[in-house]
Amino acid sequence: MKERNFIDTAGIQSPAPQFFSATRRQALAGIAAVAASSVLPRFERVAFAQPAKGGHPQPRPAGPVTHASLTVTDASAGSIDPYFPGLSYEKNTLWEPLFTPANADLIGLFRRLGRGVLRVGGNSVERNTWTPRGAGQTRGQIAPSDVNALAAFVKATGWKCLYGVNLEGIARGTTTPELAAEEVAYTSRQLGASLLGIEIGNECDLYGHPQNAFAGHWSLNQFIALWERFRRAILAKTPGVPITGPASASNYEKWTIPFGETVTSKQITLLTQHYYRGNGQLPASTAQFLITPDPRLVRELAALKAASAKIGVPYRMAECNSYYHGGANGVSDSYASSLWMIDFLFDCVLGGASGINLHGGGNGGGYTPIADQHGRVVEARPEYYGLLLFTMAGQGELYTANLAAGGLNATAYAVKLAAGGLNLVIVNKDLGQNLELTAQLPQRARSASLLELTQLSVGAKAPELLTHSGVTIQGSPIRRDGGFSPSPAYDLSAHGSRLKCYVPALSAALIRVL
Repeated sequence: MKERNFIDTAGIQSPAPQFFSATRRQALAGIAAVAASSVLPRFERVAFAQPAKGGHPQPRPAGPVTHASLTVTDASAGSIDPYFPGLSYEKNTLWEPLFTPANADLIGLFRRLGRGVLRVGGNSVERNTWTPRGAGQTRGQIAPSDVNALAAFVKATGWKCLYGVNLEGIARGTTTPELAAEEVAYTSRQLGASLLGIEIGNECDLYGHPQNAFAGHWSLNQFIALWERFRRAILAKTPGVPITGPASASNYEKWTIPFGETVTSKQITLLTQHYYRGNGQLPASTAQFLITPDPRLVRELAALKAASAKIGVPYRMAECNSYYHGGANGVSDSYASSLWMIDFLFDCVLGGASGINLHGGGNGGGYTPIADQHGRVVEARPEYYGLLLFTMAGQGELYTANLAAGGLNATAYAVKLAAGGLNLVIVNKDLGQNLELTAQLPQRARSASLLELTQLSVGAKAPELLTHSGVTIQGSPIRRDGGFSPSPAYDLSAHGSRLKCYVPALSAALIRVL
């Protein structure tokens, strides 16, 4: 059973990335550009693939090669919704503070991912109290000035916000429905159209565990009754504000789905669930296990998709990452997380999720897409690279992609863009075998270009799963402010509706087909 992965950030140690010019990207992907903020660093626009004159062919990788075939059809397998990508942080980060309009580096890294959703929640939701006359930046308190800074940050990024309020604290005398209603009213005014929804509480299915507020006497019916008291108080003060739930830690069959069937679309606008691959404190939580297929995730997504359709409410994996308990040290922050990330995101798309929020924050050895310390960005971690490559594939309809790779641990995905372009993503997670890929497409390929996500340490000859540095996309690291300057993409050989390329071992390829 999942334990709550509380991270006290006080106690622990831009537009979407572009393959093409901003105008071209908008035309192909149909994504509106976010206006630049005066606090943003001036990082360059990245062209997708402008091969050098005479061509820029992809080199043949060193080592053994396995022949593989990819067949893409125009049968729909799902769609990547607007604001699909997202990040999740503990509520403590509001008073740290982390989210301020002056944090140009963090704004740049958010904007690099395009449009997304910032979730402010986690276990610290239940440990912070709304203090309407508070001075701000005070441990355990959320003051108006903290919310003001958050709202300014969110608006500077062009993102939306999923905002959590304390529920479990009612058992400790630290909150009431009326106090929560005051906080929501103020937050709603500040965020305006940037507010995606309000979460009431966090991981309600764990409230009855030992040492938690309702230890030994807790049930779904009790939660729904208490949640409803808070919801009514919130709506009485802020009519029409979107409410989400239940933000379960796990227990999707006994908590999330029955909750959705009880409250229906009359009471929530979004069904929310949390997911982690396993327990980060167990020896079995290895890098090799992380990059293997995850049938448990596929089953859970299928059940949530069916429940979501039944009640007519979209669902979101509103808190997720590799291993819980803050991650597996040395694994969740390694290169393995880059490759895992891509498959996890596409699995969620295929499973009908409207979006995901990757939990993180801090500068420890566990998970976080962006490392920070004392309110400042430290670096983009390997997870961020996988997330970035996913967003670079664009938004649109997912086509069916069937990969035959001789039993190797490899996956493939195809995104049909609104203006007719087709982007392919192939992930080769085999430790030593390179793929020589022939792709059969549902459309004629006038041209094709490839960018490669890989890892290479100084002096090394091949990528390593457990290395934490040296991750690049087409030879470029991502700078602390979101700056990104990949080398020219490889020019692929395309003939009619067929193309060929290599996907080296432990790498991911992003192919643009026009």
